Amino acid sequence: MNKRISAGLLTGALALTLTACGGGNSGAATSPAGNSQTPSGGEPAASGETYTVGICQQMTHDALDAATQGFKDALNEKLPGQVTFDEKDAGGEYANCGTIMDGFVAEGVDLILANATYPLQAAASATSDIPILGTSVTDYATALSITDWTGTVGGNISGTSDLAPLDQQAAMLQELFPEAKNVGLLYCSGEPNSVYQVQTIQGYLEDMGYTCTQYAFTDVNDLSSVTQTACDGSDVIYIPTDNTAAANTETIANVVIPAGVPVIAGESGICSGCGVATLSISYYDIGYTTGEMAAQILTGEADISTMPVQYAPNVTKMYNAANCETLGLTVPEDYEPIA
Repeated sequence: MNKRISAGLLTGALALTLTACGGGNSGAATSPAGNSQTPSGGEPAASGETYTVGICQQMTHDALDAATQGFKDALNEKLPGQVTFDEKDAGGEYANCGTIMDGFVAEGVDLILANATYPLQAAASATSDIPILGTSVTDYATALSITDWTGTVGGNISGTSDLAPLDQQAAMLQELFPEAKNVGLLYCSGEPNSVYQVQTIQGYLEDMGYTCTQYAFTDVNDLSSVTQTACDGSDVIYIPTDNTAAANTETIANVVIPAGVPVIAGESGICSGCGVATLSISYYDIGYTTGEMAAQILTGEADISTMPVQYAPNVTKMYNAANCETLGLTVPEDYEPIA
């Protein structure tokens, strides 16, 4: 079912440079000025079509790298030797996403992968004709300012979401920290999907009796100071699937671990860097699903305008053994250690 995205709302969202949101390594991400074109391997069949797919990844960190790799692996398996990937890394800057998308449009790529929300918003602004698949995007309605969300974007956009069940994440926090009173919600104010997650999980946590305080940082420059403030006022901290946090887990760990404040993370990449536990999806899996969708679109087997946004089928309770040991925490037996 087609949806018309409000141009005014989307333009406003883009002007504010809003964003959303682990492990593997894409291996071919480049700087915004770079141009990494990698064939999918092997020679295409004589009668087979060939395609160019533009990939814009918001920044480099384990979760996004894994999604990109899953996407490429799926396309290589479904269309062996028929796809060339033009990969770009935006370095976390929305302006770079816009430049990259304009380049893809000028190049006339057959399909665009927008890995995270900045690229999705920039792609939506750049073209209404080239098929756009998002991945590592938490909430498409928030990212694209859609008010009547029914699960399908419509037009030339679809993709996969990295949203894990927030009610279950709140239940995990309660399971591990039933005696805690104050929960700090740490996130980047410039990422709308982080805002969405924080607002949603705050409702669940407050229903459980916790007192929640939001601690929003602007970028990496104030991340350390805001994290310290969160530690000072919290028994436990929750961090959603936030790209800025994911790219700077060491900075967060350098504050929370000495302070003795545990972190429940929205995904395993953040947890492996600074957290103690997470209820996480597999970013590789959602990337792979997106690649399968891309193959159907490129070959004409599916109409992107009618393709619902897909979600990860499985979530896993995971823990960071080293951080748990440092903080003296013991997790239940049904939690898996993060490799």
